[in-house]
Amino acid sequence: MLTEFGVQIAPSTYYAALSRPKSARDVRDEELMTEIQRVYEENYSVYGARKIWRQLNREAIQVGRGRVERLMQRLRLVGAVRGKMVRTTVSDTDGVRAADLVKRQFTAGAPNRLWVADFTHVTTWAGTVYVAFSLDAFSRTIVGWTTSMSKETGLVLDTIEMGLHAWRLSLEWKWRQTHSPFRCRKSDRIQPVEATPGCWSNSRCSLRASAGVLQPSVLRGLVLRA
Repeated sequence: MLTEFGVQIAPSTYYAALSRPKSARDVRDEELMTEIQRVYEENYSVYGARKIWRQLNREAIQVGRGRVERLMQRLRLVGAVRGKMVRTTVSDTDGVRAADLVKRQFTAGAPNRLWVADFTHVTTWAGTVYVAFSLDAFSRTIVGWTTSMSKETGLVLDTIEMGLHAWRLSLEWKWRQTHSPFRCRKSDRIQPVEATPGCWSNSRCSLRASAGVLQPSVLRGLVLRA
């Protein structure tokens, strides 16, 4: 099998590995797994790695906590979790799936071309808090975030609204910097870009971005054309 994938291995090496006796570590792991399984079942299958580690040391079985955690994973033993389990995803086989608008391509060639959103939960003393955030697929920058005690649709939509609000403010700031009456009068390099009636007007204008991403756009509205 290995030679079919281009791995150069001698037959004697293969058979030597099969006949090689177990190492002292493997032998000790098998002994400890038996003790871990016993302690786990004797305590109603609710003990986690920390309590099993302490119980083994009380019984004069010297073992590290990390080793107990590793062997419990091999045995697929899990302790009881305090409190209520939180489920953020509840599948519905009869539900209608949302359309895949990006065809699983979560990349973008420029900022503000593609935003993705997700949410998770954090356990606190006050209860479970849900944290949602929106990311720019180009720069991986968090453009919006919010927290809530409930996982409703508005939790994720608020992050997008926050990002849009910050984006509008950045556009308005750039527009004011470019179309300041003082800068227009002092420098001939700054010219109004289809502004009406002048370069210091706050009315509708067409903003030409450096990368050509936001042309044209309407400040104070939400009209974007890539």
